[in-house]
Amino acid sequence: MTTPSVVALVAIALVGVVSAVIGSFGVRVARSTSDFLVASRTVSPIANASAISGEYLSAASFLGIAGLILREGADALWYPVAFVAGYLALLLFVAAPLRRSGAYTVPDFAEARLSSPALRRLCTLFVLVIGWLYLLPQLQGAGLALTTLTSLPAWSGIAAAGVVVLLTVVGGGMRSITFVQAFQYWLKLTALAVPAIIIVGLFLSDARTFDRPAPPQFADRTTVQVRTPVLLQTAGPVDFTAKGTVDGRTVDGPVQWAPGRHAVAAGSTLEFEAGSAVPTPAGAPTTDRDWLAPMSGDKGDQLLEIYSILIAGFLGTMGLPHVLVRFYTNADGRAARRTTVAVLAMIGGFYVLVTLLGALSRFYTPQLLVSGQTDAAILLVPTAALGPGWGGWLLGGLVAAGAAAAFLSTSSGLVVSLAGVLFTDVLRGRLQDFRLAAVLSSVIPLALALTVTRLDFSLTVPLVFAVAASTFCPLLVLGIWWRGLTARGAIAGVLVGGVLSGAATGLSMFADLPDDWIGVLLYRPAAVTVPAAFLAMIVVSRLTRAEIPVDTEQVLLRLHAPERLGLNPDRVGRPGVRDVQRPELT
Repeated sequence: MTTPSVVALVAIALVGVVSAVIGSFGVRVARSTSDFLVASRTVSPIANASAISGEYLSAASFLGIAGLILREGADALWYPVAFVAGYLALLLFVAAPLRRSGAYTVPDFAEARLSSPALRRLCTLFVLVIGWLYLLPQLQGAGLALTTLTSLPAWSGIAAAGVVVLLTVVGGGMRSITFVQAFQYWLKLTALAVPAIIIVGLFLSDARTFDRPAPPQFADRTTVQVRTPVLLQTAGPVDFTAKGTVDGRTVDGPVQWAPGRHAVAAGSTLEFEAGSAVPTPAGAPTTDRDWLAPMSGDKGDQLLEIYSILIAGFLGTMGLPHVLVRFYTNADGRAARRTTVAVLAMIGGFYVLVTLLGALSRFYTPQLLVSGQTDAAILLVPTAALGPGWGGWLLGGLVAAGAAAAFLSTSSGLVVSLAGVLFTDVLRGRLQDFRLAAVLSSVIPLALALTVTRLDFSLTVPLVFAVAASTFCPLLVLGIWWRGLTARGAIAGVLVGGVLSGAATGLSMFADLPDDWIGVLLYRPAAVTVPAAFLAMIVVSRLTRAEIPVDTEQVLLRLHAPERLGLNPDRVGRPGVRDVQRPELT
């Protein structure tokens, strides 16, 4: 194993060890259900904001956004804008009332608002679907980081991440991971800020510029290993040497591409001379100047795709179970609002740094455009910019530590939210144990991550946001702000949004979709599924207005009245849910 690989491996291992040590402090005080699920609602706004930011800024944000910027340019800026704006929607519509509900989980809120066991069971199902779907790219991100930085097999990173997350959560639940996620946010921010400052200094000292009417170029002779099939596009003639299958033909020698689209099969090796133009993914901008301009690629229906991305990000954030559960940990509604404002500043700064490094990677790691592994841009840009030597190796180790913190923090938050739902709503009798729930929450996505081919973050994460926006967003917004909502209306809306977005998710992952507006809506379904869910919820509620719960006014008053009036005492969870006790060590 080379020195850079050893440095990266040590950095990743240190993050896992430090996370486990910090989490052990929460174990000492985690004794009750409230400790395990909502940290006894005693987390301060700044600490909670750090933990929320650490949890929200996942491997998809740390690795995927930079990869999108590298490939799509200005068009990819809509993703961080949508993800940050989602917290603005939380601040305006959900944060304080959700905290005042006193609930532990989204299903608990649904039953408290509408007194419907059927709705609660449906919400439990979608919490599990959304959580498992979102855990999959986090665990696969761990595999990507390890295999990119150390050449170890991807399964080893996936398995190691699963074990560390499970140990952290099982130890102390929400109280434990609050400290861990706060630490991991500041580590991620440092892992981006230090390389950004250094690489920007290097960039400014060069004579390079983004504004060129030409494709990016290879600075040195470069060999590219193509691990998955790719469809590339060239703006002009490109000469290179290849071994493998190119444009459906087996080749072993010189190849000349004319302008247009070209297919390269998995397992092929391409070698480019210094100064050669870099082929770009089909549909992405082919020149640097086009890369800087919005809507410059040759994809169809780009405006529809942008609207759908914005809807999914803006409304999907409030439907993510691991995000929502964090607002239950605040002391009161005012603290929930203060937490959300702090989160907006924290994640905004994070996305600025990710965007900057993604843009710089177009100069330093252009080979990723050819291989299709653009998610690895953040991991490779430090050593590519600084070259071989301890400076690049140490900077790469810091980035590796930040990547490890990214997939560990989000994964642990997802496991806690899933375990909370399994513990309160699914497990019964002797099986009703939080630690068993945490194990069950981890096993299914871990098995999928080990067996399913790694999926691009730019595909999976927006689909998760679309499902969340199509199910829990209408339920929360209408449940908090509209007295006319009924249980049957809520069930209809969740089903319509969930079935439509779920079907689109399945087709997007496993089917070859057409390159037209139908394909755009299947890849990015929120523009259709979210309005359909709201409409179904409203129409069915109007048709069943006689079923509006008799205590609706009282419940809404509790959600919106200031805490000092004493109208919103904490719920103690679902009746019959056994309290969690940590056995004393003897």
